Amino acid sequence: MDTLIVILVGILVTIGTYLILSRHLLRIVLGTSIIGHAVNLLIITSGGLKTGGPPLLGERNANFTDAIPQALVLTAIVINFAVTALVLVLCYRAYQGFGTDDLEHLRGEEHE
Repeated sequence: MDTLIVILVGILVTIGTYLILSRHLLRIVLGTSIIGHAVNLLIITSGGLKTGGPPLLGERNANFTDAIPQALVLTAIVINFAVTALVLVLCYRAYQGFGTDDLEHLRGEEHE
């Protein structure tokens, strides 16, 4: 199962990299968001799927699950959502102000 998720992470990073290399702002934002989701999957996969009880002091279980990867991913999801929302608002304002989302037009360069 871990191999399948690592292959999925590779596919998501490939798609995100392709979108980042685009000239349009919206594709760049979506590419960074997809790469953020791929990193979240990678963190969960590296943490491993373990079965066991909660890490409480009063419990007598010998096997505990590690809650740190899930906490990291939950925090990363919230931060990724906030950054994506902020950048989407900035892209919308740039589109309103300049009338385009093409990076070459925003730089003032004309393409052929």
